[in-house]
Amino acid sequence: MKEYNLKKLIENGALLNGQIQEFLSKKVLLEQKEDVNEVQGHLLKAEHNLRFVQDNIRLGYLDWSITGCYYACYHAALALIMTKGYFSKNHLATLCILIKECYEKELTKEDWEGHEKFKSDKEMYKTYSKYYGFEATPETNVKIIKFKLL
Repeated sequence: MKEYNLKKLIENGALLNGQIQEFLSKKVLLEQKEDVNEVQGHLLKAEHNLRFVQDNIRLGYLDWSITGCYYACYHAALALIMTKGYFSKNHLATLCILIKECYEKELTKEDWEGHEKFKSDKEMYKTYSKYYGFEATPETNVKIIKFKLL
């Protein structure tokens, strides 16, 4: 997916909801009661993919490591949307539900819990600049990922 299209889905609720309705009508996205066993199965598959990644890094197959990372994230996403009452057979449908159910435009106090603490903004931006490989500023987009322990 192009970044431009992703931004359109994030910024345009009507477009996002229309896309979700289309996926529901085509039955590639289903509303379904949470199934704890299925959630656990997706998380186990994500862990399996991460072990695959580790093995491939050790063997020097970095291209397969990237693929494994993608599928580890995808199975974690499937587990997450299952906790929101959805089952998906489509990557874009999964992404749409993640945007609808999990994406928050503003950081809350809770978002900062568990993250490193800095003595000053200058120290924070210097650290983030090292992480990102370019100069981080107050305008730099930061991605926050929340995990829920089961």
